[in-house]
Amino acid sequence: MPSINNQAERLITLGLPAAITDETLRRAAARLATSAPEGSLLVLHERVAPASDLAPLMSLPAPGRAGKAGERRHGFVVTDMTDVDLFGPTPDAELPNADVYVVTGLQRGDDMQNWSPEEAEPTLRNAERTPLTLTEGIHWALQLPGIIEPGACFMTIGSRLVKPNGKYDTRTPALWISGGTGRDGAENKGAPKVGWCWWRNRHTWLGIASAKARVTH
Repeated sequence: MPSINNQAERLITLGLPAAITDETLRRAAARLATSAPEGSLLVLHERVAPASDLAPLMSLPAPGRAGKAGERRHGFVVTDMTDVDLFGPTPDAELPNADVYVVTGLQRGDDMQNWSPEEAEPTLRNAERTPLTLTEGIHWALQLPGIIEPGACFMTIGSRLVKPNGKYDTRTPALWISGGTGRDGAENKGAPKVGWCWWRNRHTWLGIASAKARVTH
């Protein structure tokens, strides 16, 4: 993982949302860098950087003969998730009240491949770990694009949508690589993708991403 200050510069280069300035981010990163453990991830709170703004900033090299040398496929949100920004943090993924914070102890959750989110949630809680939110997962992919790789992608079960009746929507956000089929479109083959899986379903190629803590100082 790059240093916290270098992560800030990476976000600035990619293009920050209008809700936060370059200098505000640089100041916050410099402060957090003094105490953040090695391997920590710099994150913009989803209130200033929603998933719909961040997803297109992700990219991966175009696969095989699908594109020209050096060409990249940019991230996108699946067409049946237009409400992506309504997926908020769960009680197990409480966010700090800060526009910029750090996530420590990241794990992609490969050991939880073929676990359903329903099965993983109490296990993470008992291990005193917190599930990643969708925007945190995207931030990770922005800093380390290779964290999304064939056969080893991840769900972000710290983000869920509350329905009008107060119950959770059974969709669970996840990040993986598009095969360019169906509604994704052939032009998106090999692109990092924000999609969803059912809360009670298992997938052999999707882990459950988590972290140790979120810190602001």
